[in-house]
Amino acid sequence: MLRQADELDAEAHRVVARRLVRALPDNPTVLDVGCGAGGMAVAFTEALVARGGGTIVLVDATPELLDAATSAARSAAAYGGDTTSAPVRVRPVLADLAAERPVDLAGPAQLVWASNVVHHLPDQRSAVAGLVEAVAPGGWLALAEGGLEGKFLPWDLGVGEPGLQERLAAARAQWFVRMREDTHGSVRMSGGWNTVLADLGLLDVTAFSYLVDHPAPAGQAVRDWAVDRLRWFAEIAGDLLHPADRRTVRQLLDPDDPAYLGARDDVFLLLANTVHLGRRA
Repeated sequence: MLRQADELDAEAHRVVARRLVRALPDNPTVLDVGCGAGGMAVAFTEALVARGGGTIVLVDATPELLDAATSAARSAAAYGGDTTSAPVRVRPVLADLAAERPVDLAGPAQLVWASNVVHHLPDQRSAVAGLVEAVAPGGWLALAEGGLEGKFLPWDLGVGEPGLQERLAAARAQWFVRMREDTHGSVRMSGGWNTVLADLGLLDVTAFSYLVDHPAPAGQAVRDWAVDRLRWFAEIAGDLLHPADRRTVRQLLDPDDPAYLGARDDVFLLLANTVHLGRRA
């Protein structure tokens, strides 16, 4: 699923990476926290190559993901470099942010990027404080959290009750509350991400959002992503759905059913991700 998402998000990630890297000094260090399969790592590497080089430090707690991200970023660095040396150095670090301080993993970085990582940690504010600590003076923290729930289903699928997408989103929201409540040592946030960044002393706090838009009729990659996404919804929130909706989901996931999601021309992908920014004094 992570690789599928990286493929579909690739162009949007390139735009975001260029925007964030543009304001950095020469030969900067970018710290990608929770790098996953490496979609954003590749975008940052390409952006650093285009502006003359730098270092990207990749951090993840899962060895397989870290290996995949490192390989992808190094390929991007080699592709953009000359025959004698790659202008971008890629350094992988296997680490769990719940137990280790980012500043100890990479030292001060001119840009710290964390996408959909902090909300998995027990004390989100404390986790952001750790990220701030890893930002070099004058550098930036870019925290990608929140936005608009992604949509991929038409309102009326021709099977089941219309509006399934909205009910799936509601069930996911209930699951997320449960997930946070069941996280050992969970601490509630006292406000939005912008207030957290400002309270931790960051300056010029702002945010921007970017779209990932693949309209219908979409390619097979979008259809495959939609099938996996719907299957994930069914796994995490199935008991929160009405039995009639659960039957509809089973139809949509059945390759032998005429309503199978992976063969429909009306599947699409539209979502908005928000990046919260703050500069360290």
